[in-house]
Amino acid sequence: MEIELKLLLAPQDVPRLRAHPLLAQYAQGEPQLLRMHDIYVDTPDLQLCRQQAGLRVRQVEGRWVQTLKAGGTVSGGLHSRHEWEGEVPGPQPDLAALDAAIGRKQPIRALLRQDAIRDALRPVFTTRMERTVWQLRTPQGDEIECVLDQGVIESGADGADSVVRTVPVSEIELELKQGQAASLFDVALALLQEVPLQLGHMSKAERGYRLAASQPLQAVKAQPLALDAAMSVEQVFLAIAGNCLEQVSGNQDGVAGGEDVESVHQMRVGLRRLRSALGMFKSLLALPDALKGELEWLGGALGEARDWDVLAGNTLAQLDGEAQADAAALAEAAHAQARLKHEQAAQAVTSARYTACMLGLQRWLQARAWRDNCSVRQLRRLDARVSPFARATLRKDQRRLMKRGKGLLHATPPQRHRVRIAAKKTRYATEFFASLFAGRAVHPYVGRLSALQDELGWLNDVQVADRLLQQLPEVQADQAGQLDQSTQDGLRLHAAFVRGYLAARAQAQGSDGRMHKAWRRFKAARLPA
Repeated sequence: MEIELKLLLAPQDVPRLRAHPLLAQYAQGEPQLLRMHDIYVDTPDLQLCRQQAGLRVRQVEGRWVQTLKAGGTVSGGLHSRHEWEGEVPGPQPDLAALDAAIGRKQPIRALLRQDAIRDALRPVFTTRMERTVWQLRTPQGDEIECVLDQGVIESGADGADSVVRTVPVSEIELELKQGQAASLFDVALALLQEVPLQLGHMSKAERGYRLAASQPLQAVKAQPLALDAAMSVEQVFLAIAGNCLEQVSGNQDGVAGGEDVESVHQMRVGLRRLRSALGMFKSLLALPDALKGELEWLGGALGEARDWDVLAGNTLAQLDGEAQADAAALAEAAHAQARLKHEQAAQAVTSARYTACMLGLQRWLQARAWRDNCSVRQLRRLDARVSPFARATLRKDQRRLMKRGKGLLHATPPQRHRVRIAAKKTRYATEFFASLFAGRAVHPYVGRLSALQDELGWLNDVQVADRLLQQLPEVQADQAGQLDQSTQDGLRLHAAFVRGYLAARAQAQGSDGRMHKAWRRFKAARLPA
């Protein structure tokens, strides 16, 4: 299993990296300089890519080496993938050699045994890199290969009518050769002190495929967790936290683009799931206050963009009848504010602060740093099997939701908000532990929780809209530089009417029986545990 951390840097910052004192302190000898030419192969319909695999043949220093990477995860910049490598006589892959090397249980082995796949393999894209390699040894004895790659990925160079597409590469890869994975983050955080770095979510293969197929970025949703009842509580926490960070980091590039609404939403969901998971396990482990504050900062940046997106794209867009004209007059200003907040969110996720936050989180997880402050009883509970903990957590969450939901039909907006948060945490916990229980018990329970959340979510959107509509005339004036008084007064009048209209609709919805029905159906649902 290959474990590496990928970091991006601007070409103009390369001299700062080369001069970094850490490299001089930890390097075992002079760096190695290489020129590499990689040829990535796949079928015309990209069957290997669809299986999250990459097969390349690399020419370096007169030798040809084939490498197959498949499976694994990417979480907070940390890439963990299966890798098989060996020399070949030329630029074509040797599938027989790969077949002998790949384990029988690996799905990619069966795929490469299919004649239709083997016969259809062809070059898809190439990379040309100038590589500098430092072999590092930390004071703790960990061995890390630090690689600086600068070059280009190229697709479409074959054929007279082909359009050649290229994307530049300037990145660092820290690969663990021996020791603890936490040391990768120690080195990365030290480099970050002198060199502006960003987390690299996509491998060269992924960037090459995206270039070759002209694939747009897509928002990444949470992936189902596959837990085992034999796992310990600590192992399950690590699996859940890693799953949440995959969702966060998977949407980083979409948010950094500054425009994709769904990427912002899914990154925020991933962050909320992570914070919910930390709350579930807080009796056994605690995130350091500094990292907790950084998660709140990131959540705030994403939350502001998401709130304006919902107002502009959902709440105002759904209004009809007598409020439609007023909503249309406000929508342009709301969209402008949403664009501004997207730019700010993009700045946040491309900042050194975000990089340090994600590196710090991963370092904390890899080192299991919470154990340093655990009591003997807490350590015993962390090492216990997960099923009793999961059942107790779901029962506790349901009791909290039932308690907050009493009197829901006559609750104030703040009380309804507390019920919504409890419902969301209960749903996250149920989804985290879903694979430990029978699906026929989990699906109806989650479905009824979702229906309750939908009813409460609309009412919460109204409350958020009321707050933002109060701010809109002033923030629009600030953003535009100056609005004439009549325009600003017009925005205030439109906002006041829509606020009143939304309040009336929310009151009607709260008493029309739908929320009562959703709550009654949830109360009758059987807890999976």
